Amino acid sequence: MAVKPVDTWNTCLNVPLEQEDPEVYDIIEQEKIRQWSCLELIASENFTSQAVMEANGSALTNKYSEGLPGARYYGGNEYIDILEKLCQERALKAFDLDPTKWGVNVQPYSGSTANFAAVMSVLEPHDRLMGLDLPSGGHLSHGYATPKKKITSSAIVWDSMPYRVDPATGYIDYDKLEENATLFRPKLIICGASAYPREFDYARLRKIADINGSYLMADIAHISGLVAGKEAASPFDYCDIVTTTTHKTLRGPRAGLIFFSRTCEKNKDLESAVNGAVFPGAQGGPHNNTIAGIAVALKQAATPEWKQYAQQIRKNCAAMAAKLVSHGYKIVTDGTENHLILWDLRPNGLTGSKMEKICDLVNITLNKNAVHGDRSAAVPGGCRVGAAALTSRSLKEADFEQIAEYLHRAAVIALKIQEKTGKKLKDFVAAAVNDEEVHALQKEVQAFARSFPMPGFDPSKINLAKYSH
Repeated sequence: MAVKPVDTWNTCLNVPLEQEDPEVYDIIEQEKIRQWSCLELIASENFTSQAVMEANGSALTNKYSEGLPGARYYGGNEYIDILEKLCQERALKAFDLDPTKWGVNVQPYSGSTANFAAVMSVLEPHDRLMGLDLPSGGHLSHGYATPKKKITSSAIVWDSMPYRVDPATGYIDYDKLEENATLFRPKLIICGASAYPREFDYARLRKIADINGSYLMADIAHISGLVAGKEAASPFDYCDIVTTTTHKTLRGPRAGLIFFSRTCEKNKDLESAVNGAVFPGAQGGPHNNTIAGIAVALKQAATPEWKQYAQQIRKNCAAMAAKLVSHGYKIVTDGTENHLILWDLRPNGLTGSKMEKICDLVNITLNKNAVHGDRSAAVPGGCRVGAAALTSRSLKEADFEQIAEYLHRAAVIALKIQEKTGKKLKDFVAAAVNDEEVHALQKEVQAFARSFPMPGFDPSKINLAKYSH
């Protein structure tokens, strides 16, 4: 049968983006140039693969599939069911989990959504939880609150109390956590961080949880790629629930996963509790295109090459940390065991905000970050620096030592500018934009960054002349 003509109001549906919406197309092309031309050191970012991006931009985005495989609220989900089951199987395989002991929900839209649903699966409103404090390297979704305000939903819905690092060492103070947990009696203890460069003592955390009859949940969003590669301690032998994002060291699309124990003594049916908390508890229909991207990423994470990648992340991060220390800088805990370092700039008289700004101007992307002992989260005393993304661009230890040299030069320039402008960030940025040393370093960094391969897209196909400023 001959294909009928397209109605005039539908002609836009099969037109390439460049033709249909040049404005959005140009923004994407400029973002590609930025990614290729910069040294990406944000610890929560990575460069995903071409295959993941193809899956994430596929026709699967068209399908609604509320519910779970075999139990949907819509028809036409026979292939979506196959896809979601495949993703679940690959998630368990990537982390070497026995499906009789662990299950997984692959539908959460993000890590924060996964955490909210995971907590909701085991707590009632105003039950108590404990999580690592944000200035100690914890995450907002672990119950963060200030003395004046409950910042996130996890602190508003549930009653939270933080545990912290030892201010002298930067390591988690497990003795104090045990002491406070005995008094606070939380129903849930969350372990995991967004800016903690060391391993968690899961065995000790399990012991503390058992003393108080608490659930133990690990948020491994930052280190899940290392756990899959056997380059970080696994929480699965100790925890009742494990959550993760899929886009950090796991190098997939932006989403989340919730793993639940099938052998939890406190709750024999965590599976139903978790699945119900995800849908309809916390969100609606899953993003099937994203689940396809997760499945692709998890397949990659189960390969021998992935272990090499995970090993190289740690080597690169350690090399960068050692070089910064050689310049006299203070690294929290004096080093790292994972993909990130926390750089304390307070001894140098710089704020994390100024270091972030100066780095942006020289094509280095990192983020300001609170350091334990900061008096105000609005004036963070350090920066968080990660190695996962640039390891995806095939940089090695010597390259990260060079990056540390660039960071050192940026800090020296920042101090010179601050001497002239004073403490105000606005005045600092205005002067830095026109600084000759900043311009010279930016050109050098850009040339260095562009000398490495770019995952996911081919920079040679970008019309650089069109977007040059």
